Amino acid sequence: MKVRPTHLPEVLIIEPQVFADPRGEFSETWVSDKYREIGIAGHFVQDNFSRSNRGTLRGLHFQEPNPQGKLLTVLAGRIFDVVADVRTDSPRFGEYAAVELSAEGARQLWVPPGFAHGFCVLSDYADCVYKCTARYDPKAEYAIRWDDPDLAIKWPVTTPILSQRDSAAPWLADAVVLPRMGGKS
Repeated sequence: MKVRPTHLPEVLIIEPQVFADPRGEFSETWVSDKYREIGIAGHFVQDNFSRSNRGTLRGLHFQEPNPQGKLLTVLAGRIFDVVADVRTDSPRFGEYAAVELSAEGARQLWVPPGFAHGFCVLSDYADCVYKCTARYDPKAEYAIRWDDPDLAIKWPVTTPILSQRDSAAPWLADAVVLPRMGGKS
């Protein structure tokens, strides 16, 4: 497996080895020992699946307290995935990393706890699965506006399909709760 850090060194792009033959393809999507060696020692407690249509934008979401680390894989389609450092005491506060992920090549993205995460769908639809290091906690879930000028994310969409909650999310500067590097807000 190949591992590449992004602009945010904690955020990793993982390329598992893909074995292809006339029957199709095979790859390992999670092997605890191998992932622990690259710094992902998370104990995963929940797997999530989403199917989203073209132009849908989900995010930017994070949990505080009980931040979630997420290992994201695209099973079908193609997405533009974004991870923003919203930890108030981080030297990279307000910076983001973006990567295109698709079902081809089995690339994964590691979103560490304390980072905000979102993606938009570039294909007709996209199926995503992500392993989480903490259970979903609706009382601890927060969002930042996808088009926040302080983050200045260069999304490939201008008028995305949003949930009501995401379209009403606050700007980063107005966020009531943000994580810290030590895991305590």
